[in-house]
Amino acid sequence: MEYGTGGGGGSPGDHHHHHLRDGSDSQRDKKRYHRHTANQIQRLESMFKECPHPDEKQRLQLSRELGLAPRQIKFWFQNRRTQMKAQHERSDNCALRSENDKIRCENIAIREALKNVICPSCGGPPCHEDSYFDEQKLRLENAQLKEELDRVSSIAAKYIGRPISQLPPVQPIHISSLDLSMSSFGGQPMLVGGPGPSLDLDLLPGSSSSSAVPSLSYQAQVVAASFSDVDKSLMSDMAGNAMDELLRLLQTNEPLWIKSNADGREVLSLDAYGNMFPRSNTHVKNPNIHAEASRDSGVVIMNSLALVDMFMDPNKWMELFPTIVSMATTIKVISSGMLGGHSGALQLMYGELQVLTPLVPTREFYFLRYCQQIEQGSWAIVDVSYDFPQDNQFAPQFRSHRFPSGVLIQDMPNGYSKVTWVEHVEIEDKTPTHRLYRNLIYSGLAFGAERWLATLQRMCERFACLMVTSNSTRDLGGVIPSPEGKRSMMKLAQRMVANFCACLSASNGQRWTTLSGLNEVGVRVTVHKSMEPGQPNGVVLSAATTIWLPIPPQTVFNFFKDERKRPQWDVLSNGSAVQEVAHIANGSHPGNCISVLRAFNTTQNNMLILQESCVDSSGSLVVYCPVDLPMINVAMSGEDPSSIPLLPSGFTVVPDGQVEVGGGVGGDGASSSSSTGRRPGGSLITVAFQILVSSLPSAKLNLESVTTVNNLIGTTVHQIKAALNCPTTS
Repeated sequence: MEYGTGGGGGSPGDHHHHHLRDGSDSQRDKKRYHRHTANQIQRLESMFKECPHPDEKQRLQLSRELGLAPRQIKFWFQNRRTQMKAQHERSDNCALRSENDKIRCENIAIREALKNVICPSCGGPPCHEDSYFDEQKLRLENAQLKEELDRVSSIAAKYIGRPISQLPPVQPIHISSLDLSMSSFGGQPMLVGGPGPSLDLDLLPGSSSSSAVPSLSYQAQVVAASFSDVDKSLMSDMAGNAMDELLRLLQTNEPLWIKSNADGREVLSLDAYGNMFPRSNTHVKNPNIHAEASRDSGVVIMNSLALVDMFMDPNKWMELFPTIVSMATTIKVISSGMLGGHSGALQLMYGELQVLTPLVPTREFYFLRYCQQIEQGSWAIVDVSYDFPQDNQFAPQFRSHRFPSGVLIQDMPNGYSKVTWVEHVEIEDKTPTHRLYRNLIYSGLAFGAERWLATLQRMCERFACLMVTSNSTRDLGGVIPSPEGKRSMMKLAQRMVANFCACLSASNGQRWTTLSGLNEVGVRVTVHKSMEPGQPNGVVLSAATTIWLPIPPQTVFNFFKDERKRPQWDVLSNGSAVQEVAHIANGSHPGNCISVLRAFNTTQNNMLILQESCVDSSGSLVVYCPVDLPMINVAMSGEDPSSIPLLPSGFTVVPDGQVEVGGGVGGDGASSSSSTGRRPGGSLITVAFQILVSSLPSAKLNLESVTTVNNLIGTTVHQIKAALNCPTTS
């Protein structure tokens, strides 16, 4: 970074670095640090035109000529280069905006012209042949527009640091006609009683985890390119204030943080917070808005530098929290940090956070993420919501506000870190929270610091196991996989879990249909075209429902995890017994592992089941997927598993929010509530299946496919309840 600051006002020649004042005599300082004369500045400017980067010899010569210290010469050139760079950026910014406006106007003109091309009576081209807007001229104008767009994209790409993908051509939304009595309206579920006349269900392009923000990456880049220096300055101030607040939240105990009598968790005293951080409340008081604030700390098996790197990269952040972060992207890097490191890095981001159920919508945030090294081996990362002006295309329709939240990461011996986490948000529930999840949401457990930290500890253990080269794997068919084979299997399973979590995401950008007939919750059905690498090509149907059982989460998890009990719920294996033929440990808890299962007495001897199970204090999941034996062998041999197609199904298990002290899933896998004499709460279980309806992306979905998956879920739920001795009528 080329910055030299200090001194008084004026041109770059008037500034000197205040940190280099090495004399204690203030009078001497005043004499030494004078303004440059007009002649000195003229000579420096003349030299700058010839050589903006003078070497040491040239700087010494100028020093002798002008009677200035060599470091004064050095800092003058640094400041002049910085000033010139800022002028170029402003100039390019103006050019970019001008080009943008020009393209926008020409686009409008062409759209208006296209309206005139279509005959209103027949919908075809106009009858007269001498129309100005004939096909050839439209093609020429379109080519000109593409050239203009290429030019704008190349300018914008300089500031974003990567190429900008062009806008896709404007196309009408194609809705497939389906022989199915259901529809979707703006992402809101619709309950349907039964078969009827044919209605429409959207076929969603791309992944089922598509963002709630249409074409976010392109729009974000266009907006990012138009940020002014004033915007960036405001963001920097905002981030600095947020960091100050976070550090006080991390370091202050009572009366700011008080321990809950119910479960011993640390919760924020809103009164004490208001006194410590007075701010004018610009939001209208709304009974639908509630605040959640929590703090937790723990030890993590990863060093501070590695953690900071994963937090500051949105893709790595998603990999670190696949069960919580359903979408993350960096819109603009405001500052890349000092000396190539992360300290001082500031970026504007977009993120969606989820609970693994179709019944709870994702929480969506535009936020600034700021990283600062506090001291050697100690880092703080703060997130704070960034509010776009209401007339901006990014002004959110949702109301999720993130007050200063984040982590303090402190290195410990042996590569461990102590992590202290603060979560503080204000949420507007535009639609009432589903009754099954009300306790979990309003207790702050669903999105609180405890869940983030428990997930971080579990995932860091998983990454540690990924790096271990010693053999912690039971063999498959007598072949013990190499360390590379183990890593390949772990990456394959990681992608399977991420895919499963994505299919459950209840993003506001998603459209789904809810079928009635199974409890009062129904089954949420989503259909999308799958054309991504590593996914089966064609039309994929995802179906999910959530049920409540009066059984502790650990008991439910143990039931799903026990391969001996699998025939009791796995309707796809036709009640056949299964045997674990390979096992990879993913952490200290025996429930965190990857398994390869073989089903007996089936006609498909070549088909195996890849399964990963995860468990921590916030909940658990069991995800599985049928995989051909040759594909498993590819992964076991250490080859790249990214092309192996996966279509996972599985279960998530979370406490219902009514857990007594020590209840729920413990880190050691056992509930300690028996020592209190109180009965732990029940479990919320989400059951999800994905099936490939057709290998043709243009295929139409028929009622039979939906009935099949609906019956699949209904039968599975019935068998789970029967196996766990729960009433099957609810």
